[in-house]
Amino acid sequence: MTLDTFARLSAVGLYVAALLMIGMLAARRTRNMRDYFAGGKRLHFFSVAFSARATGESAWLLLGLTGFGAFVGAKGFWIVLGEVLGVGLGWLAMSRRFKRLTDRYDSITIPDYLESRFRDSGHWLRLIAAGTLVVFVPIYVSAQIHATGKAFGDFLGWNYYAGALFGFLVVLLYITRGGFIAVVWSDVFQGLFMVGGLVALPIVGIVVAGGVTPILEMLRENYPTHLSITEGKPWNAATLFSIIGLLGIGLGFLGSPQVFVRFISLKSEREINRGALVAIVWTILADGGAVVTGMIGRALLEGQLGIDGESVLPMLVDAYLPAFIAGLFIAVVLSATMSTIDSLLVVASSAAVRDYYQRVFHPNASDERLMQLSRWFTLGLAVAALGIAIVVSLVTDKGGLFWFIIFGWSGIAATFCPTIILSLFWSRMTALGAKFGMLAGFVSIPIFKFVMPNLHTIFHAEADTLIGKTAATFDDLQELAPSFAVSSIVIIVVSLLDKAGAKRVVEVDSELREVAGVRDGHTESAIE
Repeated sequence: MTLDTFARLSAVGLYVAALLMIGMLAARRTRNMRDYFAGGKRLHFFSVAFSARATGESAWLLLGLTGFGAFVGAKGFWIVLGEVLGVGLGWLAMSRRFKRLTDRYDSITIPDYLESRFRDSGHWLRLIAAGTLVVFVPIYVSAQIHATGKAFGDFLGWNYYAGALFGFLVVLLYITRGGFIAVVWSDVFQGLFMVGGLVALPIVGIVVAGGVTPILEMLRENYPTHLSITEGKPWNAATLFSIIGLLGIGLGFLGSPQVFVRFISLKSEREINRGALVAIVWTILADGGAVVTGMIGRALLEGQLGIDGESVLPMLVDAYLPAFIAGLFIAVVLSATMSTIDSLLVVASSAAVRDYYQRVFHPNASDERLMQLSRWFTLGLAVAALGIAIVVSLVTDKGGLFWFIIFGWSGIAATFCPTIILSLFWSRMTALGAKFGMLAGFVSIPIFKFVMPNLHTIFHAEADTLIGKTAATFDDLQELAPSFAVSSIVIIVVSLLDKAGAKRVVEVDSELREVAGVRDGHTESAIE
């Protein structure tokens, strides 16, 4: 083993040891289901804000968004804007109402909230929610496991499968013991790594280049379109749809269970404004730093990067940082993957065990029994995700799995976000509308991912025909924005037609008016 390799492994070892210690400490604080799934609803704004941001991002931030910045340049800032808007609206426009309602209903999971909000006694909302998470969470987690294997390969030269298995085992060691509290505490630790690394690396690149001006000159000479927010293309319909698709990534922060369960865990709504400030600043620094890192890497590593730029971060680290610091950047990538994996697994296990096993079949099950089942179900989901990552890696290029991340993220977001948004602001929304809307969002994701962008192939149409242009439009939009729209429309139409359901939620109007709060003597009313 070389001295460089030893230094890198030492840094990774310290990081892993810290995570395991966090898991042990959290296990001492986890005494019942409320602790295991919602941190006992007593967490502070700083922990919740860092946890929500670390969870909301993933390996896509460290490898995907840096690669996107290297691939298209300044156009990547539309993603940053979309995420800032999504995070800001989630905290400032939705979290207070959501927190008040979940406290009123004594909810500790998202399906808990949905069932209470819509007075649904048939458990179908719980089943749809649990089914969605059980399908999309392993897909999303498999992408993170893939990123772990890729990170160890890029930074340490490990075998891809050895790296993926190592990261998988580390997560299981701390999450199955400490539950949600372990997730949040580890997210704070990992979130600091993530934002610190993405702020520091661009600074290193600027120092190496001798300032900002030389970097801009290199890009202007070799990659002039990287300095344009439209990638050098004229403002037309195609450009607009492409930008809307990038902005639409931020929609996932407006109701995704793995993010909104953090608001349930807050000890008080007084924590919200401070938490919002922390979350927005984190997003600007981390996401902006990722795009800038990619652009700087494209300038400094001229001729060395591949077309997609996915390896820009590890290549910059290898080229300009000492071995121990490079090891810390391995920890940064692992932080991005593990902070997402652990949160998703806890959310999915809560849906399966509490929202399905307990609420539907065994309402009197003890906390001890439920926590034991949750740990086993967490393990089962993780193994399924590992299997998906390995199988897909065997039949595809290991560098081409990042569509999994957006696909999994979009699937969860399109199913839950329109339902959560409308449930907080529209009193006439019914349980039937929520069920059909969630199913519509669930089904729309594969349609807008695999069918609509390939209409020209399916119908053997040329690119300049109506079918060809329609396919290109949906390819630019990506799958989340149109699926989000379909789900919202279905919710509204079905709710308006559901007369019986409207009678069951007649008292919800007063609840929404109450949680809207009073400002300057006027009640902020719900949408009529």
